[in-house]
Amino acid sequence: MTSYRIAVIGGTGPQGKGLGYRFARNGHTVVLGSRAAEKAVPVAEEVSARLTDVDGAGSVTGAANADACEGADVVVLAVPSDGHDELVEDLAPALEGKVVVSCVNPLAFDKRGPSGIVVDAGEGSAAESAQRIATGATLVGAFHHVSAVTLWGDRDLIEDEDVLVCGDDADAKAVVIELARSLSGRDGVDAGKLRLARQLEPLTAVLISINKRYKIHSGVRITGFDAH
Repeated sequence: MTSYRIAVIGGTGPQGKGLGYRFARNGHTVVLGSRAAEKAVPVAEEVSARLTDVDGAGSVTGAANADACEGADVVVLAVPSDGHDELVEDLAPALEGKVVVSCVNPLAFDKRGPSGIVVDAGEGSAAESAQRIATGATLVGAFHHVSAVTLWGDRDLIEDEDVLVCGDDADAKAVVIELARSLSGRDGVDAGKLRLARQLEPLTAVLISINKRYKIHSGVRITGFDAH
């Protein structure tokens, strides 16, 4: 597997920290980004402490968001949907020329439970919004459906789940399909064009509902798919 330098924006949150841990566990160099470096550094130290006994693990450091993007091959957006567009606009110069992975799930919660937020009257997604704003980046949607608890768990690999990957650039999508091996040990599943993030993002609300009902951490597995 190719070794990448990966910036995880929102790396101090549960999903970002978990993804950073999985990437570093499989030999990638990870920089956890936050609005302030002072917040990112202790989280990076926490992740590093879990990797002490992992052979071949990569390094994990913390930095402010823009600094984290500098020198990165891949940037992962693991941030809340609130303030998403403003954050991407601020980072757009730092995202220029990079593969950017959006795992943002625009969700809402009320007394009836979780629901997916309709973006641009149903004609868009968080991933597409990021592409529209950061025109010099190449957006890919992936890692939407893996629970933060599962990512931070003790299993070497999350073998019973698949990573669904959508994007319009074949080379960028291939990078992320390979990165999925850091989680499941298998290539991610090519789920089609970037516009299909409109379906992948709100599906997370269904998984959250299942988790609540059955007290589990559910994921997605594609049957009939022969992963490498």
